[in-house]
Amino acid sequence: MAFSAQDVKKLRDATGVGMMDAKKALEATDGDMDAASKWLLENGLAKAAGRTDRENTEGAVALGRAGRAAALVELKSETDFVAKSPDFRALVQAAADTVAADGESAIDTLKARLDELTISLKENIGWGRIVRMEPADGNGFDAYLHVQNERGVNGVLVEVAGGDDALAHEVALHISFSRPAVLSKDEVPEVEVAEQRQVLENATRNEGKPEAALPKIVEGKLQGWYKRVGQKGEPGGVLLEQPWVHDEKQSVQQALGKASIVRFAQVEIG
Repeated sequence: MAFSAQDVKKLRDATGVGMMDAKKALEATDGDMDAASKWLLENGLAKAAGRTDRENTEGAVALGRAGRAAALVELKSETDFVAKSPDFRALVQAAADTVAADGESAIDTLKARLDELTISLKENIGWGRIVRMEPADGNGFDAYLHVQNERGVNGVLVEVAGGDDALAHEVALHISFSRPAVLSKDEVPEVEVAEQRQVLENATRNEGKPEAALPKIVEGKLQGWYKRVGQKGEPGGVLLEQPWVHDEKQSVQQALGKASIVRFAQVEIG
């Protein structure tokens, strides 16, 4: 199959290789563009030149299961158009299934497919967060994935002690909506708490509140801060302190009763 100088340029732009390497690949594959891209990959010549510094805040999240284990994998892209493509969604699902079955390091077995996709879709594509959980015997466990516009966008894993899978599911739904940053107040650095307490005390004093009432008022405001702020002042809040989305008259801690959350993870695009 004959090929032109334009074909060489097109392959060069798509793969980031030099002009001579692009020409060599087309010669080796009789001008077949897809085969030439694969040839470059196999020979270690193709690269995503000029793409790795481009912002990739879009993508997709997939949920994989293997027995009682589950995994969430994020695959990042530059545009939602690419994230919704069949090949992109197939790769992130394959990754989630692989990680669920064989562990987080198993993602490395998909490097060739990732490289191929980066070249064929011409975007800065790469793995984002990768999380795997396998609950202890007797613990409740569930995973939830919110799908929007043909792709997963918000995934949650939750393990609970003293509760069943149904409770874990309710907690997962809560987390998907409320996006907590940490599990308990103990995980918020003491220096952050001290700084916030001082800010609230000064603000309350400036409001003209009596000195004797300051401690009680400040502690009340601090509890509100815990609900919406997690580590390093990031929005999200402390999970156990948040209002339970299924009944906002009680906190997550109160809704759990005698059960406790062992751990949780949330993976969301962007």
